[in-house]
Amino acid sequence: MQYPKRFSELPEYLFPRLRALLDSHQPGGELLQMTIGEPTHPFPEFVGEILNRNLAGFNKYPPNEGTPELRSAIARWLEGRFDLKPLDPDRNVMSLNGTREGLFNAAIALSPEMKNGKPPAVLIPNPFYQCYMVAAKTAGAEPVFVNATAESGFLPDFHALPREVLERTTLAYICSPSNPQGAVASAEYLQNLVKLAEQFDFKILSDECYSEIYRDTPPAGALKAAEVVGADPERVMVFHSLSKRSNLPGIRSGFVAGGPQNIAAMKQLRSYTGAPVPLPLQQVSAAVWSDEGHVERNRDLYRRKFQIADRVFGNVAGYIKPQAGFFLWLPVGDGEAAALKLWQETGVRTLPGAYLSQDTATVNPGKAYLRVALVAPEAEVEQGLIAIRECIGDRIGLTD
Repeated sequence: MQYPKRFSELPEYLFPRLRALLDSHQPGGELLQMTIGEPTHPFPEFVGEILNRNLAGFNKYPPNEGTPELRSAIARWLEGRFDLKPLDPDRNVMSLNGTREGLFNAAIALSPEMKNGKPPAVLIPNPFYQCYMVAAKTAGAEPVFVNATAESGFLPDFHALPREVLERTTLAYICSPSNPQGAVASAEYLQNLVKLAEQFDFKILSDECYSEIYRDTPPAGALKAAEVVGADPERVMVFHSLSKRSNLPGIRSGFVAGGPQNIAAMKQLRSYTGAPVPLPLQQVSAAVWSDEGHVERNRDLYRRKFQIADRVFGNVAGYIKPQAGFFLWLPVGDGEAAALKLWQETGVRTLPGAYLSQDTATVNPGKAYLRVALVAPEAEVEQGLIAIRECIGDRIGLTD
């Protein structure tokens, strides 16, 4: 059977690649899983109570765009968290079945078939969340990978792209705090990106799923950047989730917010293709977005893990302190070789950075790196990090 060329040419997904690399070898110790960013901290205690009170809602088809209560809770959270002007829950917000759905469907709903008489381009930070690339290809656009390296502060320099590319750009994905590097885009960076998008008339899809996991200063948001610049209201879409903020990856609840025309286009597509969040889970979500106490407690747990990492690697040349998120991005010279050595000698399972990035004309910006997730309990995180330091500490700091 023939498959569409744009999909048959996709690289294998990262976790099957990891299994192919590691699973034919015996682990050198007790398995310590530090690959996937699946939160394990406690979720809010009130979740079970609200769910039990609303079980009858599983008997009903849920509203596709989210209940009024959920959309209102989201709008109020956005306004308070990012100091935004009032948002209309009916026109500026839509519930999502996890942000991956929205990040994918936004490309289909919002990227035109042509721009300035040429095939469209979609800008993607490199390394990147794999969904961005497949979304661009599904929309019939060319994915343009913009390297995010140590030299660029681990954020993509969109301004350095050729004018020819920018003139046919329809969308630009940005992730801040970034996965995997933990870099945070400043308010100035985001405002300059909005200005570039205004100049070349493309939309920004801002993946802000890690915005609530940070050391000290709350990361800036793209909606506020657009407000400060005075941009077209349709210029920016932001995507958030309860997975990381509230340790609820299993309820698949997130949202997209932005201009009313963009939201209307995404609602129209979702009415045909989307899987709305079940009604009881929407009721849980509304309560969770309205509570900040559990978010601060969660952030404190990650701060303690940052401190463990700083202590374990504090005297290791080349260690990079993440600003936010819950990954370490360790330069080890060859991420695949380092991951295999760790597995065979210690049983610690990590992810080669090359599995999160693409080759470009100049470099594969993930090839020399290893991603390490800090989501396990503190004792396990410390055990894993010590094993990494003792096994490959002499490699940390290498970039080729």
